[in-house]
Amino acid sequence: MAGCRLYLITPPALDDLAAFREILARTLDAGDVAALQIRLKGASEDAIAGACAAILPIAQPHDVAVILNDRPDLAARFGCDGVHIGQSDGTYAQARAAVGPNRMVGVTCHDSRHLAMDAAEAGADYVAFGAFFDTATKATTARPDLELLTDWQEIMTIPCVAIGGITVENCPPLIAAGADFLAVSAGVWSYAEGPAAAVRAFNAAFR
Repeated sequence: MAGCRLYLITPPALDDLAAFREILARTLDAGDVAALQIRLKGASEDAIAGACAAILPIAQPHDVAVILNDRPDLAARFGCDGVHIGQSDGTYAQARAAVGPNRMVGVTCHDSRHLAMDAAEAGADYVAFGAFFDTATKATTARPDLELLTDWQEIMTIPCVAIGGITVENCPPLIAAGADFLAVSAGVWSYAEGPAAAVRAFNAAFR
């Protein structure tokens, strides 16, 4: 298995895109980040367009895949590298049809091996399990066991993402259990020493 990597999720609101661009550039300069999900729940299409236009020119030159949450149609239109869909955001097939064959489609599977197997067999590029810890980002009911990550590594080749309240302090068991990626939002942006320090600390934990 390749080492675990960081999958960043944007703050839930990006009110000052110019300021965020500067923070993002410093954050991505600090160490390896595999992906950045633009997650702006309830934002208008114009707001999502603005976020994509601001973020893509910074993230993609860092070899960071930009994933748009929820909206396959907009992911394709705005040039994102993929889309992430939840269980209520339509089917994998619908998302794939919208983004085409060359963009990524990731699927939230909560704590369900069955949902993850279905997504993987349909062709998903990754599956996401969580929430592993309490999170203020979204309301969650699923609380998967670490064994789900380990079992997945043993039987499947599709990467798995662990999500939900992950911090530098609580991440080691997820890494040890076999997560391919850790999806982190507040654990980076609200890190006491700053987001760049958080990226460095996560990468140290992965090593």
